[in-house]
Amino acid sequence: MILKDGGLLEDLHEGMFQQPLWHKFLEKLRAQTGAVFTSLTFRTLERNTVIRLHAGDPSPAHLHHLFVEKYEVDPLAYRHMREGRVYALEELLDRDDPAHLAFFDELLLPQAITSLRSVRVTEPSGVEAWLVCGGGTNIGSSTSSLLIALVPHVRIAMHNFVTLEREKFRSSVTSEAFGRLSFGWMTLDARCRIIDTTPYIERLFQRTAILRRGRYDRLTPSSPAIDRELTAVVKSFAEGRSSAPGAWTLSRDPWMDMLVAPTPKRPIASSTPVAIAYVSGDDRSQTERYAQLCELFGLLPSEAKMAWAIASGRSIAEAAREMNISIETARTYSKKIYAKTGARNQAGLVRIILTSVLAIM
Repeated sequence: MILKDGGLLEDLHEGMFQQPLWHKFLEKLRAQTGAVFTSLTFRTLERNTVIRLHAGDPSPAHLHHLFVEKYEVDPLAYRHMREGRVYALEELLDRDDPAHLAFFDELLLPQAITSLRSVRVTEPSGVEAWLVCGGGTNIGSSTSSLLIALVPHVRIAMHNFVTLEREKFRSSVTSEAFGRLSFGWMTLDARCRIIDTTPYIERLFQRTAILRRGRYDRLTPSSPAIDRELTAVVKSFAEGRSSAPGAWTLSRDPWMDMLVAPTPKRPIASSTPVAIAYVSGDDRSQTERYAQLCELFGLLPSEAKMAWAIASGRSIAEAAREMNISIETARTYSKKIYAKTGARNQAGLVRIILTSVLAIM
């Protein structure tokens, strides 16, 4: 069959971006075939969840509940359909089966559905979909021919949808992991305008002014000097003059730093990113961290301050200078810290603190 689709294929391939999914496609298919209803049903691989999409008047609620309660699923043998072949209602309905007869008499007939065409489509990763048109005597050979012509296109649309959903899932897991490490990234165009970000960066914009989303979505550090340097580095990437990353300490309390590098691979997009900015930082101020260490390990405030300094990479001598105490006092503090935390040495203390719940707070 030559598919004179009247926009049907366009709506099929754009349906994965619509809400509800494929609504325009199913409505257009219903109008083109004269069906009482059209539906697209598929089962996801990861969650084994059944997704049912529908155009036309829904079945009466009490009848739907009746069959869900009696049979858990529609009793017709959809799973035994051969992939890519269109089936008529008569081929799916076993009139010797009481459940099938009840399904026809109590659910289909009240909706004036006496004829039906259904096809099962399997996309490459194994996700199965069923496309169904139901109605009266007008649902016949022409509907079958149309469904057969649609099969390869439905297969491609489902494959694209499954691929997109998996990438979205991977992206969300990665973003969550980065967020737990207080780490995120954003892509920038040649004018330092933000194109895309991870959720951590969006939360960062909300809780601090160290970095912000400025006018026209431009990434704007609070430091004018860093802003100028950032602009120059990104411009050099855009013009191909340099590929050397730029790095800045944005804040020391709470700690936050940023590395900006050229994008390894530029996607096809209306706004092409030329740089990717990696931002790492502590969600809490040093004062908050001192209080948390006191609660976790029973440290005194001065001991907590010393412990955090050591965990941040300072030597005992450097921590003593920061706290304006003698090295002897600092060593006394460190011995008490080791005793209370169970650490045997400085390296052990760093490990204990950085692998405690503070790492995800």
